[in-house]
Amino acid sequence: MKQVMYYNPKDIRVEEHEIPVPGYGEIVVKNKVSLTCGTDVKIYMRGYRWDPPFSFGHEAAGVVHAVGEGVDKFKVGDRLVAHNSAPCHECYFCKKAQHSLCENPIFNKGAFSEYQLVPERIVRQNAFKIPDEMDYKQAALLEPFSCAVYGTSEVPVELGDTVAVNGCGPIGLMFIRLCYLRGARVIACDKSKSRLEMAKKLGAAHVVDISEVDDQAGAVRNLTEDNRGVDISIEAVGLSKVWSIAIDMVRAGGTVLCFGGTPKGDKVEIDTTLLHYSQITIKGVFHTTPRHVKEAFELLKMKAISADDFVDNEYGIDQIEEAILDHAKGEVIKNCIIYG
Repeated sequence: MKQVMYYNPKDIRVEEHEIPVPGYGEIVVKNKVSLTCGTDVKIYMRGYRWDPPFSFGHEAAGVVHAVGEGVDKFKVGDRLVAHNSAPCHECYFCKKAQHSLCENPIFNKGAFSEYQLVPERIVRQNAFKIPDEMDYKQAALLEPFSCAVYGTSEVPVELGDTVAVNGCGPIGLMFIRLCYLRGARVIACDKSKSRLEMAKKLGAAHVVDISEVDDQAGAVRNLTEDNRGVDISIEAVGLSKVWSIAIDMVRAGGTVLCFGGTPKGDKVEIDTTLLHYSQITIKGVFHTTPRHVKEAFELLKMKAISADDFVDNEYGIDQIEEAILDHAKGEVIKNCIIYG
């Protein structure tokens, strides 16, 4: 089979590997679709915390090719989507029900491949049969959508609130949709006109083109009553300067959600007087949990979001680098790899 391996920044290779054989509790999926995402771009450009080489990609859906001993939930031929991780449920954080902070998570990184081995823990916790009426692209949105579902659940969005979403990439657009569905008036900020148009389609009441304003936080405040600021400000870019901008646009007593992962070592300077006397809550949220993966899958079945809005160009696996570089330009939401 063909599989994409990551070696170094800007060094990924399509290699020939043996089709994996499932062990106890494992399954092998023949991928039909894999999706690119912002994390893939970041890994390609600057590396990640895992030591290379490693298999690349983490959003895919396909058909069960083989099942290991002990698997009774799935059978060969089932249409299936599996999340890319699962917690241990045994460490301190799991016992505190903080599963995204699990000390011993298992990750499955091999989505850019013709066949993919899904570990037993993921099969048990975070794998789902795809309904006949759901296409593979829709199902493959499970991983990023579950992260947005988790992030949204961690902020107090109430009916009639005003929420600013900074960054209209895939995760940002998912935040926009979820906050809109929870009854919020959403302000979307980005520099891409096409992504801002998509933000409006997904429910944003106002958009701010940051390439046309000198003060992004001020432009957002001007869209709120008495210029007090938004109830909730979400950072979905992964740049420390945007974290600072997100803090500057929230009202007294409001909440800032810092969701975008920044480069290692980045720091943000905070006005302690503002933080203290305005009683701002600044919250970091990472990844997702099995509960929110399940919720995301149900929302995908309900078509809360549609792959038609999120998935753009199609490529073959040999064109993986082109697909990632095209994604990096910011002119698409996601690209997909199609397998025969």
